[in-house]
Amino acid sequence: MGSHIETELGKLKGIILKIGNLAESQVAEAVKALLSEPVMEGKEVKKTENRIDKLDVKIDEICQSVFALHQPVASDLRFIMSAMQISNEIERIGDLAISIIKKSKNIKDKHDLIVKFSIADIARLVEEITIKTNECFLTRNQSTIGEIFILNNTIKNESDEAIHNIINEMKSNSKTVVSGTNLVIVLKHLERISEHCTNIAEYVYFMINAKIIKHEKFGEKKFDTDNLD
Repeated sequence: MGSHIETELGKLKGIILKIGNLAESQVAEAVKALLSEPVMEGKEVKKTENRIDKLDVKIDEICQSVFALHQPVASDLRFIMSAMQISNEIERIGDLAISIIKKSKNIKDKHDLIVKFSIADIARLVEEITIKTNECFLTRNQSTIGEIFILNNTIKNESDEAIHNIINEMKSNSKTVVSGTNLVIVLKHLERISEHCTNIAEYVYFMINAKIIKHEKFGEKKFDTDNLD
């Protein structure tokens, strides 16, 4: 049998994977709401949000217990420190997804703007980066970390361009002001989800290598592409 600390760390990893998957499902629902696709009932969305909140509290409890009752070695200590930060990032992703769902329901005549400025493509990229982030934590594959950083840059650039174009559209067509303003808010939320995913990738890199790296500097670093246990 493994030690008590190994059991607790195993629980911690499992809970983070669980809330990561829940947040991933929230992002998928947010994208559906934005693109006017069928979404789950509001009570189900709320139920998922509550589950994320409860699991986030459980993560804090496990981390505090390990700190209080054990003397974790360096690698375990990095995992615990990263887990607490990752949990916070995931909770924020879920909150932003809920905000997108609510905002999207109130945007009238959004279809034309979404098509005109390729917003669906940006939303799908945010879905992709969320999936890769969960994969990154599970496998600790450093090449996936690099893919996340690259995706984040793409999302930011495409979102910034779309926002610029929407603002110009609102200036030339006053009828688009309300929908355009709400879509800009949604795009900023999508950007923030992408940033939170990238922050998680940074914490995973710290867990693996005991080094802090900011994604803006990723291109200047050299990484192994092998999976790390």
